[in-house]
Amino acid sequence: MKAEYDLSKLKSRKNPYASKLKKSITMRLSEDVVMYFKGMAEEAGVPYQSLINLYLRDCLAQNRRVKIDWRSPQSN
Repeated sequence: MKAEYDLSKLKSRKNPYASKLKKSITMRLSEDVVMYFKGMAEEAGVPYQSLINLYLRDCLAQNRRVKIDWRSPQSN
């Protein structure tokens, strides 16, 4: 192995994994939600943002759908 390599003649190329990189976004989450994931992340030994991503990826893999009912309760 050489002590030094001349990299000045190398041609650059696009990262073939660029399409698989994560996208940085801003989200507003309730404080209790953040604390919940931070607690779970600490127990698991992973960053909480990674844990949230894993949870959302699992939702995607399981094709989970949110059921929201915005109707107000009917008074009798």
